[in-house]
Amino acid sequence: MNRRLRTALAVTAVIGSGLLMTACGGGDESSASDSPAASSSQASPTASGGSDSGSGDSGTSKSTGGGSSSDKSATADGDSSGDKKGYGQSCGTNDISWSVSSEDQAGGYFLIKATAKSGITCVLPAELPVVAFGSDGTEAEPAEQSAGQPITLREGVTAYAGVNPKTTNGDTGKELDSLIVSVANDDPNPESLKVDSYVVDKPIVTSWHTSPTDAVPFSG
Repeated sequence: MNRRLRTALAVTAVIGSGLLMTACGGGDESSASDSPAASSSQASPTASGGSDSGSGDSGTSKSTGGGSSSDKSATADGDSSGDKKGYGQSCGTNDISWSVSSEDQAGGYFLIKATAKSGITCVLPAELPVVAFGSDGTEAEPAEQSAGQPITLREGVTAYAGVNPKTTNGDTGKELDSLIVSVANDDPNPESLKVDSYVVDKPIVTSWHTSPTDAVPFSG
């Protein structure tokens, strides 16, 4: 009986040891497959080796991938910055092709149109266009309460400003036949636009707009 008991105990210990080793191995495998490191290794094209590659290799792969992404981002930003060179310069009066038409709306006004000359890209500032009348330098006052927005002139883009030369009633004022326009007061190259005869008295002008319907100079 003692011999049989010893034999049974020995067999039980061997089987138990085998089951324990199997259980431990299965637990490790399951844990490895569920861990973020294992998922990352499976998703990475460089992790095609066996499971013996270890978490150290996986960490190296992640670090290299991060560096590559950072390098691409920096390069893209650099290229984007480089593409913007040459843009953003303010328009000078002589960068623009000017024209004017006579309109009937709002009691009659002049619609000034500004387009960039061929090959030029420039920005009209959010300032009132300068419109002067006659040799005494009378300038148009703002027709709007708020300032406009900067407009980038390039091929296919036109900016509009409306001028009402006479906002008063009666026969007061002086008769003229041209408008003097410029982008700013200190611009050295003002442009003279020939128009039909008109009377000037307390003139007003709108800000620059990209739509002619927004450039109608309604007086208070």
